[in-house]
Amino acid sequence: MAQGIGFGKTILFGEHFVVYGLPAIAAALSDFTEATVVAGTKGLEFIDNRPETPGYKETKKEEIGCQLSALVKHFNLDLEKKPLKITLSGNLVCASGIGASAALAASIARALNEELKLNLSDEEVNQAAFAAECAGSGPASGIDNTCSVYGGFIIFEKNLQGGKNRIEIIKVKKPVEIVLANSGTTQETKKIVADVKALKEKKPKEFEKMFSDYSKLCNSAIQALKKEDWKKVGALMGKNHGLLQKITVSCKELDKMQKIALNAGAFGAKLTGTGRGGLLIALTPGEKLQEKVANALKKAGFACQKTKIGIE
Repeated sequence: MAQGIGFGKTILFGEHFVVYGLPAIAAALSDFTEATVVAGTKGLEFIDNRPETPGYKETKKEEIGCQLSALVKHFNLDLEKKPLKITLSGNLVCASGIGASAALAASIARALNEELKLNLSDEEVNQAAFAAECAGSGPASGIDNTCSVYGGFIIFEKNLQGGKNRIEIIKVKKPVEIVLANSGTTQETKKIVADVKALKEKKPKEFEKMFSDYSKLCNSAIQALKKEDWKKVGALMGKNHGLLQKITVSCKELDKMQKIALNAGAFGAKLTGTGRGGLLIALTPGEKLQEKVANALKKAGFACQKTKIGIE
């Protein structure tokens, strides 16, 4: 038997923009997916015991199948000679925007590395997870799987020329509390990425201005994060949400949750991940503020989870 874990993630800055070579900032969650690999009886048996937003696994069924096929190919598995049984568990609740697919890929890649005794480095495990991510949702930025494998806070910048991506890990004194609020809907990543691309082609000048505004915003956020200036980080998160609204990846539920979180005292709040549903992240340093914001969102009918970011 072999096991491996993959951290959940949240994006503080840069979802969708990161696809076009702009920097993004992500953080590993304290929540994770765990994969267990044992000898099977025939082919590949897959059991998914992960907790989920209702309907998530059904919506993502095709993506998950593509991810599994990509991992079988990447590790050159001969399932006729050596059948395997893969079981997923853990405390990461599957939802759009939490890096669930990357955590799946990273945890299975780590478990297969152990089962096959390959002694792969973290970067090699990351490459396997990235291949699975691309197979599942189409061309991926690489930020989700990188965060899932490495943990911590990560500045990620995709090399559009195909070279090595820029990865910088930021360490903080201690993980910080957040609230993740769930809109209750799940969206398909591939479709929304395609929609944003089509809008960019239709309005190139508007996107050029937004890219410039985002680049300045992200640079300020990096400096604030390194200083652990959470008030500044929170204010910049709000501005990032505004840009995501402009590229049509927010929705009325996310905008409503943002207002509730800010009115309850959150330092900042924004959609995180794919958008048009999925999750909102609220920055709530300290357990007292975290509880207050979570209660306000729950009172409005939104499911919430309290967790921390920056886990290594």
